Amino acid sequence: MKLIFSIFLCMILGYILLMLGPLAGGVIAFGLVMGTLFRGLYVLNDIHKRLKDLAPGKDRVGEVYEEYLKDRDRQGDEGNG
Repeated sequence: MKLIFSIFLCMILGYILLMLGPLAGGVIAFGLVMGTLFRGLYVLNDIHKRLKDLAPGKDRVGEVYEEYLKDRDRQGDEGNG
């Protein structure tokens, strides 16, 4: 139902923009499209910031692998001395 209502509103808006003429209608349509794009980018940036705070920097597998490499290097150094 929301989709049909949105389509109907867009049809009315398009008709009004056509009646305004190419210059005024084009400027208003450009403003609507660019405003929508900028709002979408703002929302995506906000989502990215929130997810970055929730997600840990490293996963457990990476931590264990780094510990293994450090331990292996320590054992290799002890065997050479």
